[in-house]
Amino acid sequence: MARQQAEEQISRLVQSCPDMPSLRRIHALLLKISPPSSSFFALSKILGFCASSPSGDMAYARRIFLQMPSPNIFSWNSMIRGCSNLHPPSTEPISIYRTLLRRGSASPNSFTLSFALKACSLVLALCEGAQIHAQACKFGLDSSPFVLTALLNLYAKCELVGEARSVFEAAQEKNLVTWSVMIGGYARVGMVNEALEMFRKMQEMGIEPDEVTMVSVISACARSGALGLGRWLHALVDRKGISLDMELSTALLDMYAKCGSIAMARKLFDAMPERDTKAWSSMIAGLAVHGLVEDALALFAEMRSVKVKPNEVTFIGVLSACAHRGLVSEGRRFWSTMQELGVHPSMELYGCMVDLLCRAGLVDDANSFVSAMPIPPNSVIFRTLLVGCKNTKMVETGEDVARKLLELEPTNAENYVLLSNLYAQSFQWEKVGRLRKTMKDRGVKAMPGLSCVEVGGRVHEFIAGGGSHPEMEGIRKMMKEIEERIRRAGHRPVTAMVMHDVGEEEKEMALCEHSERLAIAFGMMKMAPPVIIRVVKNLRVCADCHEVTKIISREFEQEIVVRDRVRFHRFKGGVCSCGDFW
Repeated sequence: MARQQAEEQISRLVQSCPDMPSLRRIHALLLKISPPSSSFFALSKILGFCASSPSGDMAYARRIFLQMPSPNIFSWNSMIRGCSNLHPPSTEPISIYRTLLRRGSASPNSFTLSFALKACSLVLALCEGAQIHAQACKFGLDSSPFVLTALLNLYAKCELVGEARSVFEAAQEKNLVTWSVMIGGYARVGMVNEALEMFRKMQEMGIEPDEVTMVSVISACARSGALGLGRWLHALVDRKGISLDMELSTALLDMYAKCGSIAMARKLFDAMPERDTKAWSSMIAGLAVHGLVEDALALFAEMRSVKVKPNEVTFIGVLSACAHRGLVSEGRRFWSTMQELGVHPSMELYGCMVDLLCRAGLVDDANSFVSAMPIPPNSVIFRTLLVGCKNTKMVETGEDVARKLLELEPTNAENYVLLSNLYAQSFQWEKVGRLRKTMKDRGVKAMPGLSCVEVGGRVHEFIAGGGSHPEMEGIRKMMKEIEERIRRAGHRPVTAMVMHDVGEEEKEMALCEHSERLAIAFGMMKMAPPVIIRVVKNLRVCADCHEVTKIISREFEQEIVVRDRVRFHRFKGGVCSCGDFW
């Protein structure tokens, strides 16, 4: 009885414990009272503090856990949850969950499953998460709100929106968190219309959005370039009095930057009372992708002057800025600065440096840089090299790079298309034919160009070649008018990049059906100057479409902004903001 009272007193001390030094003293007191084998309750409380408190210590928690011969489920949950909060995320919490099942000394509860599922979502362990889903059904815990929310989060993060939607529909009680996660899942895969529809339904149900919800839906607008919708959401934030914390402010400035309104992004950034590394990095990246190189590099210098530590994302923005202007010596200097500051080069940073060298035409230097990498290059880096070879017409080097690339990604159609374009521009049609046969034999289908344009509060998608848009008849009529005007203006199609050995007329028709031209034509049908047409494309803009859009902007006095996979192109008066360097 006295021991039980002592343990209860210890537990109360843990509840009011301020830090780890105090906890160690409480632990020492417990060990004087009773051995670990007979003080499960108090030990589990100490373990819980180590695993969940901001001032906790997971190494200390592990040592305590190993001393417990039969941990209760609270202790197992504390370990799984605590390890899930460590950075960087790892598979350790999943291993702890497996050990719990294998020992069978305690039965998992809804918290166990939700913590384990969270761990799976952090490392995108879909297979393990699906197994835990099955176990939740087996244990009769699949209807728990905690488990359902964790499942929804897992499937949304793994971009399985169909499975996420099924879990969402199964939830009897939809609280705010489930709506936010579902909206975030749609945003992650670029399904902006579905994300916004979900947002509208949430409001119809009388559920008020919070900062997390707004970040999710604003991110959807950022991915699709839906500036009008983004502005409406910004106004909604103001109207409902939602707090503009740092994360929401950063999401808004990122949305404006990615939707082509870089001036508004900068206005928001300048108005932020505090800015963390993420905010600085987002603004630098936004300026870079708009080709505002001097502004991006000046902002980086300002970031350094106010003692905000740059990270990997910051240097991705800085090196991208250098790449958009071909600033090789500056890029090399920033590469050295990055290493001096202790930022270890990631694969993406290596890719930025390769991109910089290739854009400047220094493909041999880029190749040497890749050969000297301390980590094996991934497919993105080899693909960047192949683009460089295509742009400089280095067929032999391109073939060598393509061999390595196809070993890594034998079923990625983009790799074959790039090599085909390299052959096509040098009129090696026999090699193009062989490559197309290889694609057919391997069941590889080329990814079509996809472009989006926002009209009337809805994002409209267009696929190269036409597709099934309900207003395609009117779009083709508009395209014919555009074609006649640009021909009278002296345009001659750049057909060298069309990868078919066919006549010039067929090549010209293929170019006319590119997705951004369909999107631009639709935008011109529905909107008139001075309204700006804003298009987002999943691939890089080709040389012919770039030239055509310049002419359209002059002949129709129509400003057009195109965000391709690499950067923004602002067409106005026959000139592009990229200076024809992209």
